[in-house]
Amino acid sequence: MAAMWDPLQIAVVAVSLAAAAWCAWYVVRDLRPDPRLAAPLWLVELLLVAQLVVGIVEVVRGAPDGVNVVTFIGYLVALLLVIPVGIWWAGGEPGRAGTGVLLVVLLVIPVLVVRLEQIWSPAGA
Repeated sequence: MAAMWDPLQIAVVAVSLAAAAWCAWYVVRDLRPDPRLAAPLWLVELLLVAQLVVGIVEVVRGAPDGVNVVTFIGYLVALLLVIPVGIWWAGGEPGRAGTGVLLVVLLVIPVLVVRLEQIWSPAGA
């Protein structure tokens, strides 16, 4: 992929895990999500938007042989939806359960980013 692809993926994973640590602190303290927790969530979302743009540019430039482009774009779009859906779900959960939902969302994002890389670089391609 493009030269900025790896640093962007690292940034998404790092910021997501840092935000997950913050959420874990909220869970331990039995706190509901609040506006201070929103900033790292939206930073992750902004990075995911950048990843979508870079991913689409890379597809337009030419995907490697063996890459399922529909699956790749599907993962890029799905990643964008994870945080908004998590925020919506967390808003309906009382107590620390809502923060726990956000914690799970932020831990799923790095897994999806790794899967995205696997889709882009299929074995033997």
